[in-house]
Amino acid sequence: MPVDAFLLLSFGGPEGPDDVMPFLRNVTAGRGVPEERLLEVARHYQHFGGVSPINEQNRALLRAVEADFRDQGVDLPLYWGNRNWQPMLADTLAQMRDDGVQHAVALATSAYAGYSSCRQYLEDIAAARAKVGPGAPEVAKLPHFYDRPGFIEPQVDAVRAALAKVGPGPARILFTAHSIPLSMARTAGPEGNLYEEQLREVARLVAERAAPDLAWDLVWQSRSGPPQVPWLEPDVNDHLRTLSEKAVVVSPIGFVSDHLEVVWDLDNEAAATSAELGLAYARAATPGTDPRFVRMITDLVREAMPAGRTPPSDTRPTLGLGRLSAIQTCGAGCCPVPARRG
Repeated sequence: MPVDAFLLLSFGGPEGPDDVMPFLRNVTAGRGVPEERLLEVARHYQHFGGVSPINEQNRALLRAVEADFRDQGVDLPLYWGNRNWQPMLADTLAQMRDDGVQHAVALATSAYAGYSSCRQYLEDIAAARAKVGPGAPEVAKLPHFYDRPGFIEPQVDAVRAALAKVGPGPARILFTAHSIPLSMARTAGPEGNLYEEQLREVARLVAERAAPDLAWDLVWQSRSGPPQVPWLEPDVNDHLRTLSEKAVVVSPIGFVSDHLEVVWDLDNEAAATSAELGLAYARAATPGTDPRFVRMITDLVREAMPAGRTPPSDTRPTLGLGRLSAIQTCGAGCCPVPARRG
């Protein structure tokens, strides 16, 4: 079918102090997150004036993709819709319908499989289309891109740059991603826990290219659920306390841009823990608007277009090996809805 628009799908974030609590209630609806945890996270946003960095980062990404589309001859209008805050996805789809869009391709700002990072976006699309009703455009989510060179290579350079900041001597690399409940991790469907497996593959790919002689670990950050519910561990701050090295580089491979969970959890909390321990500390950058990442997005769109140059599955431009690289998006049994307690 013809593709007549590009849609950036993202998480959303508050644009001012009055938005913070309504936004957090949208994010945590039905999850049983304690009120004190919401207030704690709200203070993180208020530290930045109640504005999430993710919004301007998405605007910058859209500007960069629009320019690259122009350079590469991709003639598509660009739209942006969020899961949790304005511009809400249903409002964006209504605008697309009014503009005459019928078949769009969508990039979610998450590189990985997983319920929140993949399947929930498919549910978001379905719910938004139902809300818009007749004439709502069809939307096809673009594949996972965790092992694409355009996602890996900027992070390799970022780790090298961070290592230069901590100076000579033995250092350790900690790769971080958003933790998820163990119930979600252990019920990822017939293909296994793709989220953790894909993250571990990215960590390996980046480490082998950036600093093959250094030890590395995959650790977790930003857990938000009730304290009695187990999540993936170890937490980055807990793990920092176990290190024997005198320097550490933290690479947030679970994120595509430096949004709040990066600049607060890593640039503030993990940096403070490292200072307390006497560790030299540097945080590697995320892909953001790196031209290689932007070109990767353009390539994904071109491959999805009927007239595009879609490579055969065995020559898809990835760096990963084995079965993970063959899994491009959620299948019928992948990333199911996690069980809810209570």
